[in-house]
Amino acid sequence: IGAGPSGLSAAVYAASEGLDVLVVEAAAAGGQAGSSSRIENYIGFPTGVSGQELAARAFAQAEKFGAQIMIGKAASGLACAALPFSVSIDKSQRMPARTVIIATGATYRRLPLPNLARFEGAGVYYGATFMEAQLCRDDEVIAVGGGNAAGQAAVFLAQTASRVHMLVRSSGLAETMSRYLIRRIEGHERIELRTNTEVAAL
Repeated sequence: IGAGPSGLSAAVYAASEGLDVLVVEAAAAGGQAGSSSRIENYIGFPTGVSGQELAARAFAQAEKFGAQIMIGKAASGLACAALPFSVSIDKSQRMPARTVIIATGATYRRLPLPNLARFEGAGVYYGATFMEAQLCRDDEVIAVGGGNAAGQAAVFLAQTASRVHMLVRSSGLAETMSRYLIRRIEGHERIELRTNTEVAAL
């Protein structure tokens, strides 16, 4: 259940060993990592890889070994009182399985603001791709969050933005971000870290 990097990795390894594998994904292959502009701490990519490229390669590799991948289908229930286990898909179809791997990963946390929907896609974005980088070229940008996704977005957008303000609720990044990203952020002249800060209104 889940077609992010963990779910697709499990599919590759299981299918390559001859097991019958079904991957169920409600949104898109790659999960949250799939929308990342650059991932540098994933094994096998010493110079980094975009989340989209990583997802596409893993998807193709899983299919090559015979895994079946259902995109746009949600796992809505799990019955594990007896073997075989059973996964309900979209509240109707039931699929039997000897083993169920739950690799649901992470989702973006939306700001608890009443008018947020008005700005989504029109100033508020949940990824930092080439398109967003061009939209905010030479502008000041705010990256909200203290995890790896926010750090990767800040570093990527700092290439084209005049300044990137990172807003983090906690007192620092050490507990939620990879060390290599923290070093990049701290050493970047166009990234300004603001801790103990929350967005209160739009």
